[in-house]
Amino acid sequence: MARFIGLALIIASIYFLGRDIMFVTIYYSWWHKTSATVSVLALLAGISSLTFWRRQTGNFGWIFIALGIILVFLSGGVILKPTSLWTFCIAMLSFASGYQLLTRGKIDI
Repeated sequence: MARFIGLALIIASIYFLGRDIMFVTIYYSWWHKTSATVSVLALLAGISSLTFWRRQTGNFGWIFIALGIILVFLSGGVILKPTSLWTFCIAMLSFASGYQLLTRGKIDI
């Protein structure tokens, strides 16, 4: 039961931080369209290589994921709205306690 509560707390922390992130699909020029497409392809390649071919690719999937995240920000497709300190503290507390419940089954303070 503690592991389900931990998973719920992690999902709640992702919700609290994720509601202040907006993804838009406005293309201003050819560069923005290209970098947005390449970022999605790089993220898909990174996730699939880490999921399916972990032994063959090693840490190469993390490079693809990092490249995809960088290209998402370069494409201008991500708008970060300001978040309050209260929301940030709640999200971090929820993530930390949820992670401890998920991995250990208890919260160490």
